[in-house]
Amino acid sequence: MLTIKRFDSSQPDFNAELDHLLAFEGAQDARIDAVAAEILHAVKSRGDDAVLEYTRRFDQLDAAAMAQLELPAARLTEALARLPAAERDALEQAAQRVRVYHEKQTVASWRYTEADGTMLGQQITPLDRVGLYVPGGKAAYPSSVLMNAIPAKVAGVGELVMVAPTPGGRVNELVLAAAAVCGVDRMFTIGGAQAVGALAYGTATVPPVDKIVGPGNAYVAAAKRRVFGVVGIDMVAGPSEILIICDGGTDPEWIAMDLFSQAEHDELAQSILLTPDAAFLDAVAGAMDRLLADMPRREIIRAALENRGALVKVADLGEAITLANRIAPEHLELSVADPERWLDRIKHAGAIFMGRTTCESLGDYCAGPNHVLPTSRTARFSSPLGVYDFQKRSSLIMVSQAGANRLGHVAATLAYGEGLQAHARSAEYRIR
Repeated sequence: MLTIKRFDSSQPDFNAELDHLLAFEGAQDARIDAVAAEILHAVKSRGDDAVLEYTRRFDQLDAAAMAQLELPAARLTEALARLPAAERDALEQAAQRVRVYHEKQTVASWRYTEADGTMLGQQITPLDRVGLYVPGGKAAYPSSVLMNAIPAKVAGVGELVMVAPTPGGRVNELVLAAAAVCGVDRMFTIGGAQAVGALAYGTATVPPVDKIVGPGNAYVAAAKRRVFGVVGIDMVAGPSEILIICDGGTDPEWIAMDLFSQAEHDELAQSILLTPDAAFLDAVAGAMDRLLADMPRREIIRAALENRGALVKVADLGEAITLANRIAPEHLELSVADPERWLDRIKHAGAIFMGRTTCESLGDYCAGPNHVLPTSRTARFSSPLGVYDFQKRSSLIMVSQAGANRLGHVAATLAYGEGLQAHARSAEYRIR
């Protein structure tokens, strides 16, 4: 039987208990950081030789040269061609839905001209080259390829370089097929901090990129933190999260499985249910007990639910929404009769799943929106990965002579006030 925490928002110690439950120590492990720093330094100094050395050590993959660790484009298309029809159809359907959604995020450059002829605007340009990290150790995620590669391609990124470890030479064919569907330009079978270093600094074989995206283990996360500034990164994500608000009208087994869906990621994942219906909490708890035994990852699910999960009785749905904004979850399910009624009150959530038939797992694979989402309450200030993460915005300024006459006096006055005489004189030179 699961031992999952039960809370009631009317209890005097509820706020303290909730804060304790939400607390996640995201501080970096000093040992992991030190190892990542050592690997990055080696890759920066010795390039391909260091990458080959660490690939032999960590992935038991022996290669005499980096060229042996690059998969040709034909190998990716071959993987796609060999997929069973059902898998290929699912992959292509998911890719198409993700592409259509992200195409709606594109924005155009713009400009306007003032009465004196001064032109101002903004120019949108894609990144030249992006690196995509795809896990390949304990688990391999073709869905991660879709969610990271497709918005990059829609944004117009010039070259997409994918890295994915293949421990012992074991290759995930679905990951390769996903890379083919997405139009990945180059792929290397390397992983870990050494792959991050290769992408950030470049080697004789691996080209340096402008930004690195995609999930990885603790060493990958530590390496991404360290190379930020040399390159851009998407985010350093924490454990998966789901918060479900239910009015008690959804099948308890559906809700139980939705809670499982995030708990099965890892032992630190967080699954929380809020409902004003105490009997429904009992029904969901019973459903979890019945369903757990059939879950292949039941021990991971159990650990996550017992360590960081909770079933919470609230006064009403209004209070549930208030708590949701406080929690700022990665995934929020509104499993209620009229989700639209509550939507305007939700301020902080990575993705909002509306209605009883909208389960979070659809968002992970094929609904269309990106599944790379802010975690650990960062939804208060962060957004899902999107086309905008693969583009830059440059300001456009072309000042006419009339504009220089007018703005020169303004700029000079402010510059003198700041004690920056060269700024002031530069502006004054343009006044006629």
